[in-house]
Amino acid sequence: GEFFVAQVIALMLASGRTLEAYGVSQAKASLTALASRIPNEISLWKNEKIGERIKITEVKVGKEIFIRKGEVIPLDGVLVSEGGITDESSLTGEPYVLEKIGGDLIRSGTVNIGEAIVIKVTKVEKDSTYRKIIDMVKRAQGEKAPLVRLADKYSTLFTIITLAIAGVTYFFTRDIDRFLSILVIATPCPLILATPIALMGGMNAAAKKRIIVKKLASIEVLSRVNAMIFDKTGTITFGKPTLTQVEVVSSTHTEHNILAIAEAIERNSLHPFAKAIIEHARLKKVPVLHAQEVKEKIGVGISGIVNGAHYTMRKLKDDGSLGIEMLEGDRRIAVLHFSDTIKKESKAIVKKLRDRAMEIFVYTGDRREAAEKVAKELEIDLTIKAECTPEDKERGIHALKKLGKVTAMVGDGINDAPALALADVGMVFSNEEQTAASEAADIVFLGGDFALVLDAVTISKHTVKIALQSIFWGIGLSVVGMLFAAWGFIPAIIGAFIQEAIDVTVILNALRASRAE
Repeated sequence: GEFFVAQVIALMLASGRTLEAYGVSQAKASLTALASRIPNEISLWKNEKIGERIKITEVKVGKEIFIRKGEVIPLDGVLVSEGGITDESSLTGEPYVLEKIGGDLIRSGTVNIGEAIVIKVTKVEKDSTYRKIIDMVKRAQGEKAPLVRLADKYSTLFTIITLAIAGVTYFFTRDIDRFLSILVIATPCPLILATPIALMGGMNAAAKKRIIVKKLASIEVLSRVNAMIFDKTGTITFGKPTLTQVEVVSSTHTEHNILAIAEAIERNSLHPFAKAIIEHARLKKVPVLHAQEVKEKIGVGISGIVNGAHYTMRKLKDDGSLGIEMLEGDRRIAVLHFSDTIKKESKAIVKKLRDRAMEIFVYTGDRREAAEKVAKELEIDLTIKAECTPEDKERGIHALKKLGKVTAMVGDGINDAPALALADVGMVFSNEEQTAASEAADIVFLGGDFALVLDAVTISKHTVKIALQSIFWGIGLSVVGMLFAAWGFIPAIIGAFIQEAIDVTVILNALRASRAE
C-alpha cells in the first residue's frame, strides 16, 4: 500500500541513471576531445584553386586537399607543395617539428604550422594514422567495466545481509513498515552506478596525461601488477639517439653523400634514429635530396629511391652496437652508429616502481654488455635477459605468470608485440600508431616520456582505491540505515530519500577518479 514510496523509488532510480550518464560523459571528456581534433570537412584542391569542401570520409585516395596554416591534417598523404612545416607532437608527445619538402609523407593528426600546403591523399579516413588512436578510444569507451563484476559479487553479499536484517526484523516485530523501510534503503544503486564511473574517470585521468587505455580491465589489473618487464632501447633508454659516426664502406660514396641520401629517406619516418640523422645532416649542411617510393616497415627498416638508385636502411643484425646499415641495392655502403643513454627520469621512475614492491626485469635484444651498462646506471636490483628474440621475451613472461606473478610489459617496437599481448597488461610507447606493438598493447603512451609508466600505475591504484571506496561506502552507509530502520527510527518514505543521498555521496566520490593523484 505504500504507493507514494514506490513512486519515489522509481524517481530515485531514474535520477540515478541521469546522474550516472552525466558522470560518465564528464569522465569521457578528454577522450572525446582527442577524437574531435580532426575536422569533419576539408577543402579539395583543383586546378591550382581551392575547391569545394567535402567530408573527410568521402575523400578518395589520389585526391588533393588544401590545408591552411594551423589546421590539423586529417588524412595521410604526400606533400604536393614545394615545402611545409608540421608539428608532430600529437603523435610523439614531444615538440617534434619537421620541415618537409615536396614528395615527403604527411601523417594525419599532425598540425600544419607553416604556410598553407596541398597534400595528395594516400590513405582514406578509416585507414589513417590518427584514426588508429580514435579507434582505441572507442574500444575503451565500449569496454565493460571489470569492477562492475566485482560490484556484482559484493551485491550478492549485500543482498544476503539485507534479507537477513529484514527477515529478522519482521520475524520479531511483524511490522511490514519496518520491513519495507529496510528494503527501500537497501537498493544497491551505489554499487551499480559508482564503479563504472570511477573506472571511466580513471581512463579520463590517464587520457589527460596522453595515456590511452584501450581496455578498462587493464586499469584494475595494473593496480595489482608485481612484476614489471621493460624492453631497453626506446623505453628505459633515451628516446632521441645521437648520430656519432658515419662509417663509409664504399669507395664510390663520401660521408657527405651518405648523409644526404639518409636524410632524404629518413625525413619520411618518425623513428628516433630518423630525427638524429636529420639533425646531424643539417648540422653538417649537406645538400637536400628528394626520395621517391619511400616504404617503411616498422621494426625492420625504410627504403626509397634517391637519384635513380634504390637504398635501404635497416637495423644492424650482426653487431651488438647501436646502429643501422645502408644498402645500395644489396650492397652495404655505410654503417651509421648512434649513442644510447638512459632517459633522465628512468633511474628515479624505476626506483619508485621498485619501492612499490615490484620486481623489475629488463628483456632486450641487445648484447649483455649493453644491457648490463644500463642496469648499472639504474643502480637497483633487477633481472636482465639479453640478446632476446621476440619468442624469448614471450617465454620469459610465460615463466613469470606460471610463478603466479601479475605481469606488465613495457615496450616500443614490433619485436615486443608477442610479449605485450601475453602479459597481463601490455604498455607501449608509440610514435607510430600503426605498429603491431600498439595493436597488441592494452595501454598506449603517446610519446616517449618514461614517467608515463609511473603515472599509469599511480592512476590505476588511485582509481581502484576510489572504486572500492564507493563499494564499501555504499554498503556501509546502507547497512547503518537499515539498522536504524529495523529499530523503527526511519519510515519508508524517509528511507527512500536517505538512499538517494547515499547514491549521490558515493557517485560524487567516484567522480574523484577523474583527477589523477
